[in-house]
Amino acid sequence: MTRLISFAFLALCLMLPATVQAQPTGQSANNGKSLLQILFPPSENYNKYRRSDKSPIKRKMVRFKENYVVGTIVIDTSDRRLYHVVKKGKALAYGIGVGREGFTWQGKNKITRKAEWPGWTPPQVMRDRVKRQEGRVLPAYMPGGPENPLGARAMYIGSTIYRIHGTNQPWTIGKAMSSGCIRMANEDVKHLYDQVKIGTRVVVRN
Repeated sequence: MTRLISFAFLALCLMLPATVQAQPTGQSANNGKSLLQILFPPSENYNKYRRSDKSPIKRKMVRFKENYVVGTIVIDTSDRRLYHVVKKGKALAYGIGVGREGFTWQGKNKITRKAEWPGWTPPQVMRDRVKRQEGRVLPAYMPGGPENPLGARAMYIGSTIYRIHGTNQPWTIGKAMSSGCIRMANEDVKHLYDQVKIGTRVVVRN
């Protein structure tokens, strides 16, 4: 009987107008919210993990004794870290997302292009693979913006299809989930972007 009453109450609530009538200032914290927003509020972590530009792995200055020229970007896919050598013996370490199994790679190259809020043109091989494996059809082109998978900034590596770029999925930082590109949280990729010039050396290692 109690369950029946609960269902009846919920059904009645859902039939009410979509918005709650505004209350005088200071009387309600729910002003402007729809009834469904009040009855079914999002998780307290929704904004933290779904829309945050912050990385779950905080960037930090670390000792870096390897003999690389100042300015070099060293990407360690096993550690899921990008090291930007800022001076002899020191590097700024950023958390990154890397290629999943079968999509990792290594080599040396340079940054050949930089872009703010880049557009995304998925390679045809990626579009074919996603359609075949997941049944999804990726767009031939997606303009830059907050919903774009490349995030706020991109740094293109040589003439390859790979980039160091931002992401609108910060929860993937520290994981192996990409198709080979190096992902950074938007806040971090903006920070690195401002320090890096065209021609910057990039070393990728497993």
